[in-house]
Amino acid sequence: MDHAQLESAYQAHVAHLKTVYTQALETAGLDGVLIHSGSLMKRTQFDDQSWPLRLVPYFQHWAHLPWPECALLVLKAGPVKLLAYEDKSFWERWTQPDWNLLMGCLDVVRIDEPSHVKKHLPNGRRLAYVGENPTRAAEWGVDISLVNPAALLEPLNELRVHKTRYEQLCLEEANLVACRGHQKVAAAFHAGERSELRLHLHYLAETSQDDPETPYKNIVAIGSSAAILHHVSYRKERLDGPVSLLVDAGATFQGYASDITRTHVATGSADAELFSELIGRVDRMQQQLCKVATVGRGYETLHDETHVLLAHILRDLDIVRMGVEEQVQSGITRMFLPHGLGHSLGLVCHDVGCAKIKPRPENAWLRNTRIIEPNQCFTIEPGVYFIDTFMEQLRTGPHGSAANWKVIDQLRPYGGVRIEDDLVVQAAGLPVQNLTRAFLH
Repeated sequence: MDHAQLESAYQAHVAHLKTVYTQALETAGLDGVLIHSGSLMKRTQFDDQSWPLRLVPYFQHWAHLPWPECALLVLKAGPVKLLAYEDKSFWERWTQPDWNLLMGCLDVVRIDEPSHVKKHLPNGRRLAYVGENPTRAAEWGVDISLVNPAALLEPLNELRVHKTRYEQLCLEEANLVACRGHQKVAAAFHAGERSELRLHLHYLAETSQDDPETPYKNIVAIGSSAAILHHVSYRKERLDGPVSLLVDAGATFQGYASDITRTHVATGSADAELFSELIGRVDRMQQQLCKVATVGRGYETLHDETHVLLAHILRDLDIVRMGVEEQVQSGITRMFLPHGLGHSLGLVCHDVGCAKIKPRPENAWLRNTRIIEPNQCFTIEPGVYFIDTFMEQLRTGPHGSAANWKVIDQLRPYGGVRIEDDLVVQAAGLPVQNLTRAFLH
């Protein structure tokens, strides 16, 4: 990435955040906010080990400083102060950030102890605290009533819905890194690798990001395990028989996440060729949906259109012998695609601000219900799955005879298909920017 371009975009990003924060603080009747980077959390009360730090996203929105017990002080007037505490104990060393980037935009102050944050707070000001550790807020002198106040968090969540140019550059780089991993895994699979664990390790090695750095636990599923939507219990042994591979894996850059899924099959048999045709159909459907995810469209409407397109696939491949409209109205398509079409993407994999309105009951798992607007970033990830629970419900239900069980039983050992890309919506009239297809097909 061109660092000069990133630096310029970051300066504009920080200026934009300062403007919006000033307005939000004024509206909430606050003089400022203290944003905590986060505290280490113990894995269990029966041990002394902690989980790897996940930065508080409101902190990371300003600064990618992956250290616990740091703070950002944002006042209505004056520079934003980054109070950086580096734990120099002999137990661990923290990753160094891009100091040139941070110091060019923020007032960086090193502190020797987390308690020293309080020394840098102005007296007589009404300050809120945003973070996960109320105990730390109390130590810093913030009133409990001003810990994560809804009046402030609501506009800050809305701020994260629309990505600045800096954020888009970070999301693009996160896609580039993840796509390298996907290419490596695909090559290893087609060369004969059949261990889910080893394929996962191929991905981590190629992206140079260990598990704690990835935005979520990679899903690596061979065969029928692809019907388990969050399959992360990697099997170590070589898996023989009908061989398909579903990889749902991302990467991060400056804290921003990518989220990409691809499905592969080792062809050779008639059943594998049929599954390969299903992959191709889902891929074309997904690309069609990406192209129409344009400004002014309702995301839930796009989700509804997905089920119509899916019904065509199920009918055309003789999986379900029923008309398109009847499949959708009867709920059959939702047995083959039970999850939502996608979600907002950013500092966390399922980012905030796009699900304030509840979806209709039949779309219970849909995580994005916004009207699509410029500078939103979200995923498009349709799928077709042969999930045992739903297949049994279909078989014993009122429409069981409409399913072609011979074809379904041919495809069940392959688990399912999902294709997922990350999109950034540009201004009305411009094509949607597909961050993933720029690097991976």
